[in-house]
Amino acid sequence: MNRWISFVVALAAVSTASAAAPPATRPSLPGEPPLRNKTLVAWVSPANLTQRGGGVLTIDDQRGRFDAIVFAELAPAKWMAGSDFFRRTQKNQSTYPVETAGSSFVQVAIVYQDRLVTVYRDGQLYARHTMSVPPQEFGPDAMVFMGKRHQAQNDNARFAGAIDDARVYDRALSGEQIAALKPNVASDPKPWAWWTFDDAQATERTGRFVETQLLGGARVLDGKLLLDGAAATLVGSTGVHVPFEPETPAMPANPPATWLTYHLAHPGPGAAYPGDPNCAFFWKGRYHLHYIYKNDSGFAFAHVSSDDLLHWKWHPTTLTPPVTGHGMFSGTGFFTRDGKPAIIYHGQGSGRNQVAIALDDQLEKWTHPIAVEPRVRPDQDGSKIANWDPDAWLDGDTYYALSGGNPGSGKPPTLMKSPDLKTWDYLGLFMPQDMPDVQKDEDVSCPNFFKIGNKHMLLCISHNKGCRYYLGQWKDEKFTPDFHVRMNWNQRDFFAPESVLTPDGRRIMWAWCVLNDPKLQTGIQSLPRELSLPPDGVLRIKPTREIDTLRYAETIEPDVTVNANTQYTLKNIAGDTLELKLTLKPAASSPFGLRVFCDKEGNNGFPITLDLQAKTLALGTIKAPFEAPSGEKIELRIFLDKSMIEVFANDRQAAVAAYPHRAENQVITLFSQAAGLQASGIQAWKMKSVYAPAIGGKAN
Repeated sequence: MNRWISFVVALAAVSTASAAAPPATRPSLPGEPPLRNKTLVAWVSPANLTQRGGGVLTIDDQRGRFDAIVFAELAPAKWMAGSDFFRRTQKNQSTYPVETAGSSFVQVAIVYQDRLVTVYRDGQLYARHTMSVPPQEFGPDAMVFMGKRHQAQNDNARFAGAIDDARVYDRALSGEQIAALKPNVASDPKPWAWWTFDDAQATERTGRFVETQLLGGARVLDGKLLLDGAAATLVGSTGVHVPFEPETPAMPANPPATWLTYHLAHPGPGAAYPGDPNCAFFWKGRYHLHYIYKNDSGFAFAHVSSDDLLHWKWHPTTLTPPVTGHGMFSGTGFFTRDGKPAIIYHGQGSGRNQVAIALDDQLEKWTHPIAVEPRVRPDQDGSKIANWDPDAWLDGDTYYALSGGNPGSGKPPTLMKSPDLKTWDYLGLFMPQDMPDVQKDEDVSCPNFFKIGNKHMLLCISHNKGCRYYLGQWKDEKFTPDFHVRMNWNQRDFFAPESVLTPDGRRIMWAWCVLNDPKLQTGIQSLPRELSLPPDGVLRIKPTREIDTLRYAETIEPDVTVNANTQYTLKNIAGDTLELKLTLKPAASSPFGLRVFCDKEGNNGFPITLDLQAKTLALGTIKAPFEAPSGEKIELRIFLDKSMIEVFANDRQAAVAAYPHRAENQVITLFSQAAGLQASGIQAWKMKSVYAPAIGGKAN
């Protein structure tokens, strides 16, 4: 069982009768203002100066937010202000003095005053920085930890040493006030919370924290709290529980007119950055998809479902740190032997990949996550396991899990198997070798492994290159790739892929699109793409047939011949929310194509260029490889959604871009360089909004 889950179960089982009786002067916590400006102080003696990442004094809450005195998490032997996902932490600690205090006690204090964070050591200024975010507020559900950094921490970094006195003030103390404090001596102002370790139960002296537990071997001896650096932790609770209420993302009543209309994108609250699509299923008549977004509790999985891959309903966000005990990072969905939906993902902050199984048909309730911790034989090198973005699948009666990794870091993608999703055995490297066109620093992240045609595909990213795939053979518990192809050619335009198998056997994928238009939403997902592998071995990529249902108001343009070194403005077709379909036949191999989002004179648009000699499809400066068989006409499907552009060419290549433009710039032109161009079958359709009401106006 996950250690954090064990702790929650243990905490829930403790009765107030087993805790020290609180003084009669205990504050009325629910009516108090939240703790905002504050000072954390502890007199502490590290057991050694080589330990990393333990917490001396942490104030936390049930939503995963915390501020803390942390030792040596980011830099060896240095004190720092810990916080959730380092939001309020200074990461560059090169100027921080190195701790040298051996076994003696030092006073460490951290002061939070608005956005200013100041660290003191023995009353002397140690470090100071300004936060880029507002200070964290803590209410009646606050908790205190000593030993572990925060309640959701699942790695093994615990503070080792002794604490003589620990206290929290509900204000920002000055350096002079901090220097005047003495351990185990009352002060003015009075502490908001105070531990002096005068009894074996480590009772909190103000009565605010009515429950104090010593877990994992933590103990009090001679007025000191002793922590062993392993599991030992002190936990203090106010006894006030604020129930977790999941939020449900929703479109605003009046979304900006620049927002996308038929692409899935995150509407808020929070921001979907990263916005990786994850854990896709077809279940009980509906498609389910999750994607990452960040809210007040940390990194969570938004959950949407659809009956047509286009019109999405947001479900309550239940896969979130207060429920799982860790942040939600990339993973995939699969089915158990008895047909239940299951997910595997990286538990951000837990140091492990995690598995959970659905408890209801709406996929809103899940089992507690189970950490994937493979057994390693003495003859194996377990240090190569990265515990990173995973994928899982069922092959016969055996579950396999792939953990992503980076060969350049010494932790390449690795494989493990399990008979029951609880006990895992390490199998070693997932791929015996990589392909010659893959550089050493390219990681395998966001992996999705499945059979397609007569091969297996590893769909994934490298963080420095974007979406890509391998095709090869899965045999004898190894994947041997035959070749490798990229699906992204510019930053993160097409990133973090995920796929699902439809009931009629189609393989559908999405990818997170990070586009260069700040007026768009976050968490943009590409249009769903159908992947297939015919006998010629060339992957086909085309829009799903469901997209056709969004078409309305068809417009047809007569066939036209564009002379060399000229352009032709379409007479009947214009717009920025449409699908354009046409066939192009060049007279020679010189570049040709079209421009979208042109002004009324047909100028200053965004070029979509084909160069058959260079074998490229270019969207602006983005150049994707594209090769058509000799003499084959070029069939294009172009989707314009406000500033977003998706192009599909002969079902052999697809690319994504964005072009911020003036709203009135909707003219489309054809062009040809050095040779003539024939354009035929020119059709366009306006596209319905997939949101209700439609973005920027009434529903279609």
